[in-house]
Amino acid sequence: MSKSGAEALLGQLMVNGVDTIFGLPGGQLDHFFDAMHGAGDRLRLFGTRHEQGAAYMAFGYARSTGKPGVYTVVPGPGVLNTTAALCSAYATNAPVFCLTGQIPTVGLGKGIGYLHELPDQLATMRTLTKWADRAMTVEGAPALVNEGFRQMLSGRPRPVSLEMPMDVMGDRAEADLLPAATIDKAPALNDDAIADAVALLKTARNPLIIAGGGAIAAGASLHQLAEMLQAPVVSFRSGRGVVSDRSYLSQMFPAGYELWKNADVVIGLGTRMEQQYLYWKVPPHMKVIRIDIDAEELDRIAAPAVAIHADAADAVPALVEKLAGVLDKRASREDELTQLAARIRGDVEDRVQPQASYLAAIRSALPDDGYFVDEITQVGYTSWYAFPVYEPRHIVTCGYQGTLGYGYATALGVKAAHPDKAVVNIAGDGGFLFTANEMATAAQHNIALVTVLFNNNKFQNVQRQQKEWFGGRLIASDLKNPDFCKFAESFGIRAERVTTPEALHKAVKAALERNEPALIEVPCGDMASPWPFIIRPPAFEGVE
Repeated sequence: MSKSGAEALLGQLMVNGVDTIFGLPGGQLDHFFDAMHGAGDRLRLFGTRHEQGAAYMAFGYARSTGKPGVYTVVPGPGVLNTTAALCSAYATNAPVFCLTGQIPTVGLGKGIGYLHELPDQLATMRTLTKWADRAMTVEGAPALVNEGFRQMLSGRPRPVSLEMPMDVMGDRAEADLLPAATIDKAPALNDDAIADAVALLKTARNPLIIAGGGAIAAGASLHQLAEMLQAPVVSFRSGRGVVSDRSYLSQMFPAGYELWKNADVVIGLGTRMEQQYLYWKVPPHMKVIRIDIDAEELDRIAAPAVAIHADAADAVPALVEKLAGVLDKRASREDELTQLAARIRGDVEDRVQPQASYLAAIRSALPDDGYFVDEITQVGYTSWYAFPVYEPRHIVTCGYQGTLGYGYATALGVKAAHPDKAVVNIAGDGGFLFTANEMATAAQHNIALVTVLFNNNKFQNVQRQQKEWFGGRLIASDLKNPDFCKFAESFGIRAERVTTPEALHKAVKAALERNEPALIEVPCGDMASPWPFIIRPPAFEGVE
């Protein structure tokens, strides 16, 4: 059947299961937005107020579901406005699909100065994504969409980008849609590597599991492995919730530092292990087993004792099966690990205030299956280890990119993906204003996100460093803010101000019950540093 280039792109996206797109219209996308209009109720379009908002929403959608988050923006400055979100997606292995327009075909590479022209947009996008390409014909568009999905979802998931010139989007030709993309098979398990890992684990006296975002694929089998070994599971950000924090086997990140000191065999599952390798350090007697779907990750920092190039979904059940035949039943460590968890949590609650109390208030108001989105702020840093998580993907962070201001728009994408679940995000007064304009999107689409804004009128982390490292010479770290409640109300969003954890609990609970967009401001002073529980000295003397 005859299709426009835009219709071929959209049709193939929908063949691959896409039913939600975030975007902002513009000249080079006119045909694509018209195609989305033609899709009717088969497609949800969330129009945003800034390109970065569209990309962050797609990022939140992908991070909280594991499914592709798709956004569409104009080329040049439009797509450049989305690159912080693409960096975050790359860092956190999020399957984000960027679909962008392009200048007319006749102008490509000539530097004429067409609207939104970049010297080489495709080359730029290839530095930020796993794969990027350009669709130059209507007939070739479906295959390129499929290739984008194959690249994005095979092996280590990461963002991709596809562009199409505006004239090709409007051209018509006979273009058949293809079956959905075929995702590459996971690497075959190496039986020898599995056997080597089993041999180490069979004699391990104090095994420990470090779980990253790649551990999510292991599902319930990870908890089964941990129980067999009586091995505590420690996660920092992305792997949290794979083993519920209700289990004694799931230990806070600071507790992991204590457990590391006595560990003899460590399984690094779908994690870069940068905290352990770069800060805690690996002593000669410790044997590390790395399991990762990305072969380059296995020895990026240091070579492990055993390297298993595999999907966690395959490797962990294989370990469970092999260990079942050779491993003696181990005595429960529940009392020991419960006491450790209580001691560390008590230490955090004593030393990291008021963050710990405010996080406890949010946690008690948020249902177990609710989603929490952090931000680069004092409460956010603390949440990496002090906010209990009960299911995978239910805490959303931007990973090592530390993308200040990402949180609000990202949380809108999380709520768009899970309209029937509670979603709460936190923000600081500095980062919130990066995407606070998207309150217009929340109001327009009735995205019932509850936002807790901690306001101390400064970039506190920057100011702390200026005081501690630069003799108190302050510059650009004090902020002049609007009246945030009036600001939210100007968009038609209900807002209130609370000053205690108890009042915050009530406000969050009531806002979730109203099921409409809400802003809760918490005026506060300086907060205790959360960093002593994150950045730790080497756990062993003399180990570099």
